[in-house]
Amino acid sequence: MLVDAHCHLELEDYDGDRGKVIDRAAAAGVSYMVTVGTEVRYFEKVISIIEKDDRIYGAIGVHPHNAKDYSPEVEKTIKGYLGHPRVIAYGEIGLDFYRNHSPAPLQVDAFRRQIALAREADLPVIIHSRNAKRETLDIVSDALRGHTTVIHCYSYDVETAGKLLDMGIYLSIPGTVTYPNNGLGKVVRYAPLDRLLSETDAPFLTPASEKGKRNEPAFVGRVVAEIAALKSKTVEETAAVIMGTFRSVFLSGLKDRTRTG
Repeated sequence: MLVDAHCHLELEDYDGDRGKVIDRAAAAGVSYMVTVGTEVRYFEKVISIIEKDDRIYGAIGVHPHNAKDYSPEVEKTIKGYLGHPRVIAYGEIGLDFYRNHSPAPLQVDAFRRQIALAREADLPVIIHSRNAKRETLDIVSDALRGHTTVIHCYSYDVETAGKLLDMGIYLSIPGTVTYPNNGLGKVVRYAPLDRLLSETDAPFLTPASEKGKRNEPAFVGRVVAEIAALKSKTVEETAAVIMGTFRSVFLSGLKDRTRTG
């Protein structure tokens, strides 16, 4: 029983064979996938995907790359989707000062505004943070302390991981954990297993064993196997703990939700 806590099945990369990709994931033992819509133009596609397949849940949010497009109209559109019973998280939102596709002040403003929406909707928050360690820590400690939060595609150091873990935040580990000498292995060894999630971020960040291929949820087992090796545990035990964490973080409140959008 595997889980891909973060992928992008709504992207055009899968338009030609999305059904086969989902079936390959199921054949590889993936019980749950979360497809994450990062722009308004993908939101309805996310809904279409999650309504057709019980193995897939959704998340909705404006990515920091698109923060320049965030507006009251976009916010109204987002609110229309947040009550859907299969939208289980708000994200991915956050800060990306590596590519800077949107000015930093607009990223910070959109991040804080969306945190407020997520808290109002009582949805877990999925955070994207790249080259914005200090700013992310400041905002999270101020606006998300005590709220269920996941750092997607964790890429910072052990010290930062410790600060986030102390705030109750979960770390989601992608295929980069299989790359040599990137430091993520140290973080996985350090963090308690029950505070980690597994993800592919597909179609991006293909695990090393599948280098040259388009990434897809079926490959999340490579991530879990690497986490297991780093923690000196069996794959089965590791997968079971991650599944329990996923259910606790994302699925525990589902039965009380109804669609309002």
